[in-house]
Amino acid sequence: MANTIFSALPTTIFEEMSGLARTLGAVNLGQGFPDDPGPEAVRVKAGELVVSGYNQYPPMAGLPELRQAVAAHYARTQGLDLDWASEVTVTSGATEALAASFLGLIEPGDEVVVFQPFYDAYPPLIRRAGGVPKFVRLEPPRWRFTRPMLEAAFTPRTKLVVLNNPMNPTGVVLPDEDLALLAEFCVAHDVIAVCDEVWEQVVFAGARHRPLVACPGMRERTVKIGSAGKMFGLTGWKVGWLCAAPALTHALARAHQFLTFTTPPNLQGAAAWGLENAGDWFRDMPRGLERSRDRLAAGLAREGFAVLPGDGTYFLSIDLAASGVAQADRAFCLRAVKDAGVAAIPVSAFYETDPVTSIVRLCFAKADETLDEGVRRLAWARELSRAAAI
Repeated sequence: MANTIFSALPTTIFEEMSGLARTLGAVNLGQGFPDDPGPEAVRVKAGELVVSGYNQYPPMAGLPELRQAVAAHYARTQGLDLDWASEVTVTSGATEALAASFLGLIEPGDEVVVFQPFYDAYPPLIRRAGGVPKFVRLEPPRWRFTRPMLEAAFTPRTKLVVLNNPMNPTGVVLPDEDLALLAEFCVAHDVIAVCDEVWEQVVFAGARHRPLVACPGMRERTVKIGSAGKMFGLTGWKVGWLCAAPALTHALARAHQFLTFTTPPNLQGAAAWGLENAGDWFRDMPRGLERSRDRLAAGLAREGFAVLPGDGTYFLSIDLAASGVAQADRAFCLRAVKDAGVAAIPVSAFYETDPVTSIVRLCFAKADETLDEGVRRLAWARELSRAAAI
């Protein structure tokens, strides 16, 4: 029976929609990768390290220079005091970091609080580790959780809570009061927080990312996960890291060593160099993405779509019902890609129970012409949906 946990799962919504986009030649506003190639200096450094650097196994915990650079970056940008030698572990992307966290910390039967909508890897990884997901259902437009929601989710069997902030797919950057509320519950219930913070650098004007680990009582009970791929827009590099107090790091590293063991040393070295030397990138990249967000939002609004607020990540959402579309999100997305030539993601795919079925996620980390053509095709998809409903 256990062998069916993964084999019985459907193809991810990202692979499904991107596969249709490739096959049909559609504009892809679905999967979250940018058109921008990423900072040239960082890419050049990676090339130099492939040719003239070390290409054999690096240390299991990661190159010391990257672990040092991660700790220094968080000290500068978030005021965190991390010991690189005992509290930072390099992983092959953030998803591997999540797997190491769940496998290293969950015992069979432990409950894990998960907010819906979620990154789709969470539930299967939690279950493979023997955990039991306990879902907290969030709703548009602000996707906030409340004290009664947490009271219903946390029990004496709760071992972990998983927090994605900034949040994919909603684009929400959690306010301080929400973080304080969650920290209160973690401390009161002696729960570890696994914080998927890969979008921490992709935050726009008017919002501020604050890590949960900085809240009172959370320093010793938080696993903070970051990603060079998201920081530098180099999603194919798959360089991530785990930051946690030494006792947690010991458990995480023991799991990591039997997953990927290590990550390409040249990419680690380039990521370390970028964290120390690409300061303008961290200033300019969010500004450029914010401009793209605003361009997409304005185009959608001109076409009569109801656009939800988005303070970070690569994603913006539209409310189909408020936009005059009677179809559910998945049916609309299939019509859009097959009949109008534009791929999007139905947010219901990020729920396991009682899904919200009226929200569609769009990626705006694209060239202007791609965004403009995507808007045109989405408007056509809406007209097709309306015609079919008559």
